[in-house]
Amino acid sequence: MPGYEKTIGTLLVGIVFNTFLYGLVMFQFASYYRTKFNDPLPIKLMVLFLFVIDNVHSIAVIYMLWEYCVTNFDNPDILNYALWPYTFTPIATALAAFATQIFLGYRVFRLTHSSVLYGFILVLAVPSCALGIACGIKAWMIKVLIKLVVLGPLVTAWLAMQVGIDMFITITLSLVLWRSRTGFRKTDSVLHRLIRGAIQTGLFAGIFSLGDLATFLKYPDTNLYGMFAIPIGRIYTNTLLDTLLTRDELRERLGGAVDMESSNVRTKLSDMRWAPGPKGSGSTTAAGTGGIQLAEVAVRQDVVTFDDAGVQHHPDDASLKKGPFGSV
Repeated sequence: MPGYEKTIGTLLVGIVFNTFLYGLVMFQFASYYRTKFNDPLPIKLMVLFLFVIDNVHSIAVIYMLWEYCVTNFDNPDILNYALWPYTFTPIATALAAFATQIFLGYRVFRLTHSSVLYGFILVLAVPSCALGIACGIKAWMIKVLIKLVVLGPLVTAWLAMQVGIDMFITITLSLVLWRSRTGFRKTDSVLHRLIRGAIQTGLFAGIFSLGDLATFLKYPDTNLYGMFAIPIGRIYTNTLLDTLLTRDELRERLGGAVDMESSNVRTKLSDMRWAPGPKGSGSTTAAGTGGIQLAEVAVRQDVVTFDDAGVQHHPDDASLKKGPFGSV
């Protein structure tokens, strides 16, 4: 029917895309629980929390589409009102964004050892989440779509702060990981994969958040902004689960080996037992490897490991022995 492209049409596109992402994150949830990572309780609870949020919101918006297109097929006036799944969208998005930002913020802390940076992320993430929840509550109280324009300043503050936090986390992670390059192919490939994940974290969520903000301010009398707003929560969940699930991939790239640090140069070595070579030969023999000889490095060598968050650290760093997201 003519005239519905910017109302039910754009809403339909947003819900279909959200359903596609919902299927993707459900596969990621299943992969996470099937792999049975030995994660601490806070991470498991965070994954469970996102699982509940994604299921409730995705099922709710499908129900909303049924109400608009089937139950009220002959009642076009229903399109003037925001049903409860629509007004729940900012709340679901804010909660998913908050969980993801807290987790990635903790990764920043693990990489930089800076409580100031982590505190800065927390200081921004908490009010950003509160603003998103406030937007959802006020929209539920108003209900009439054309009157939601009064939420313009509140929505602008919320989405601008949310995008700002994502960009800050993305830039910080990328810079720190880039500076951690070792010059060795295996370890650098892991760092490049982490950098790519950091960029994806802010890029896709930022695009949809800015699209939501621009269309809400420009076309408040349509549902065009719903096309961007509805899938944002699934994008955040996808980001976080991808970060958790790629840990096995990163370990495989390292080949189950350890890193040896020598004057800022780390040499990748296989998992083998070491024994001194022949006296005076100036070499070291890898026991059980058929007498493979390696050149002696006459400097101190320390074992450097990659933890579950993909962070390099020295085992003697007592300040990072244990945290709310697991030991390092």
